[in-house]
Amino acid sequence: MSEISDKLLASTTKPARGRAVLALEDGAVFEGTAAGAEGEVFGEICFNTSLEGYLEVITDPSYAGQIITMTYPQIGNYGVNLDDCQSEHPTLRGLIVRDLCATPSNWRSEMSLPAFLEQHGIVAAEGIDTRALVRHIRDHGAQRAVLSTTDADPASLVAKARASQSIVGVNLAATVSRAEPASFTVADLPASQRFALADAATPRYKVVAYDCGTKRSILENLVRVGCDVTAVPWDTPAEDVLALSPDGVFLSNGPGDPEAVEGTYRQVEQLLGRVPVFGICLGHQMISKACGAAIEKLKFGHRGGNQPVMNLRTGRVEITAQNHGFGLVFPSLGELVPELSAGFRGHEDDLRFWARAACAPVVANERFGRIQLTHVNLNDGTAEGIACLDIPAFSVQYHPEASPGPTDAHYLFTAFTRLMDGRDDYLDIDIAKDRLAGWRFAEDGAAAEGSVA
Repeated sequence: MSEISDKLLASTTKPARGRAVLALEDGAVFEGTAAGAEGEVFGEICFNTSLEGYLEVITDPSYAGQIITMTYPQIGNYGVNLDDCQSEHPTLRGLIVRDLCATPSNWRSEMSLPAFLEQHGIVAAEGIDTRALVRHIRDHGAQRAVLSTTDADPASLVAKARASQSIVGVNLAATVSRAEPASFTVADLPASQRFALADAATPRYKVVAYDCGTKRSILENLVRVGCDVTAVPWDTPAEDVLALSPDGVFLSNGPGDPEAVEGTYRQVEQLLGRVPVFGICLGHQMISKACGAAIEKLKFGHRGGNQPVMNLRTGRVEITAQNHGFGLVFPSLGELVPELSAGFRGHEDDLRFWARAACAPVVANERFGRIQLTHVNLNDGTAEGIACLDIPAFSVQYHPEASPGPTDAHYLFTAFTRLMDGRDDYLDIDIAKDRLAGWRFAEDGAAAEGSVA
C-alpha cells in the first residue's frame, strides 16, 4: 500500500494491519489481514453458518483445537457483552472472518470484538474470501491448518500444517473440563438477561452434570426448568456421582474425538439404568459409546444455527443449533426390531428413510435393551438423537439451549424433567408452544391477549 493510503487508513476506525495467512494441509492458501492477536496457531479448520451469536461461538469450549471460519460476512457489529460468554476463556485456536467490525453499536456492548480477541490472545484474520474457503472445506473436508501473522511463506506454512497434530485420537475434553465440582443455581443466572428471559422455575431436581466442556447457557437452561446443578470433572467416578443421590445425570457437550474420552463413557456405562441420564452433543456420543456403538468422523461436521432435524416420535421438524465433527453410526447399536420398526428388517445408511416412513425405528442392544432412533438430520440423514426404552436415558447430537440459534429444541430440557418424573411420554412435547416458554415477551403477549378478550 502507498504512504497516502496508510495515512488515510490510520485516521479511520480500521487502521492498516499486517498480513495474515491461512494454509491447509492439502496445499490451499488464503491471504488476509491480521485482526486479533499476533502469532501463529494450529488447528482443524471448520466453518459455522450462524448469522448471529459470534461471541457464543467463539467462547464455546467445544471449539477447542479448531480454527473457526464464520460464513456470515460481517462479524462483531453488536460488540461483546461478557454475560453472553459460554466460558471464562475462549479455547478455539483461531478465527477467520470476511469483515471484522471495530465500531459496534448495541446498548449491551461492553467492548469491540477485536479488543476481546486481543485481550484473550486469539489470532484472527479478516479480508479472507470466506465463501471460497468454505466451499473448499465442503469439497475437501475438514483438515489440519495453520493461521499465522508472523510467517507469510505459503510453502513453509503448508509444511507446518502437514506436520501439526490432528484432533483425532486426542482427548480435548480433558483440557476444557473443570478441575473441581461446583454448584450452579438460580443465583448464577445473568442479571443482564432478565429483560428478555422469565424467572426460573422453583428448584425441584438435583442434577449432576459431567462437564466435558459445557457451555454456560446449557447449565442455565437446566436451572431454568427447576434443576439445582452440581457440575463435576469429565472423569468423575460413577460411584462418586451416585453418592450425591441425584435425581438425574446430565452429560455435556465438549470438543474433539469421543473415542478419546474413555474416562467419561466408562462411567456412563455404570450410570445407565441406575439414574435418569440426558446427554447433549459429546454427551450423546458418550451414551452411544456406553451402548457399544461406533462413531464416525463427518466430512466437515455440522456447525451453525440452521440445521433441520425431525423428531421421529412426533413428526415435528426442529431448526437446531449444532457444533460437532463426529456422529453416531446408528446401525452399530444393534439389529432392528421389526415389530417396533413398522415391519422393516434392514438398516438404512441414509436415516432420512425413517422420516419418509414416518417411523422411529428400534434396535435390540446387547447392553441396555431396546434403543429408539428419535431424531434425524434432514440435510444428510445422520443420527441426531436416541432414547433407551428399557432404561431412563436419552440424548441428542445438537445444542437445544440455542446459544446461538433458534429455540425450537428448548423442549428437551423440559423433557429431562419429565424423564426424572418417570413419564414415558417425556419426549412427546408440542414444540410450537414450548419454543416460546421462558421468554418475557411470550408472557406479555399472553397477558395482552387476555386483556383484549
